[in-house]
Amino acid sequence: MQTSLNINNLSKIFGTKKAVDNVSFQTNQGEIIALLGPNGAGKSTLMNMIAGFLAPSSGKIEVLEKDIKDFSLFAKENIGFLPEGSPLYPDMSVEQFLKYIAQLRGCSADSVVKSADIANITDVMKQKIETLSKGYSRRVGFAQSILSDPPILLLDEPTDGLDPNQKEHMLSLISSMQKNKTVIISTHLLDEAEAIANRIIIIANGKIKADGSLKELLQRHKVSSLAEIFKILTR
Repeated sequence: MQTSLNINNLSKIFGTKKAVDNVSFQTNQGEIIALLGPNGAGKSTLMNMIAGFLAPSSGKIEVLEKDIKDFSLFAKENIGFLPEGSPLYPDMSVEQFLKYIAQLRGCSADSVVKSADIANITDVMKQKIETLSKGYSRRVGFAQSILSDPPILLLDEPTDGLDPNQKEHMLSLISSMQKNKTVIISTHLLDEAEAIANRIIIIANGKIKADGSLKELLQRHKVSSLAEIFKILTR
């Protein structure tokens, strides 16, 4: 099986702070990975480096076995990214925004219709983005991330701002993509990690503290819940 991501000794330093500290891991198709950690753990910084929005201070990132330093466009073509806070164009309608992103990515008009349907936003396509609730804005951001049907999805706090029904729908969508993609979701919500991830990477102070399935982590740390592991490793 081809490795989808290879992260090797990756670090990011801001001034005197090491936001990401010598992180290494590999991913394969069919994995849904919860990047689990408290606020400020380095999750978003790590996501932004993999997506190509931040340059690492040191280390290496390979996307489908190609170094993103030499193949940055290839990497971006194969990654769908939902950043923290859903940065969108507020004066555009949802439809205009998705068509614009589709054009940038070289996607067909059908991809806009399909992604809007998957994200359950067809009823707001004519609305300006600035008029949307936080939950709808998050789903518009998710729709843009899947426009090109990329093999790798990076979703930074994908359920942020969603009500319980919307959250359940989003997690169900992510689960349904497991077969054909590598999906990494960053979250600080233990129930979210338990619900959909077949692999959990716990990160704190920029370092990976644990990596494995929930069952493996429970056995390794000889406890009965993810909450106990999280408390031990992130305090």
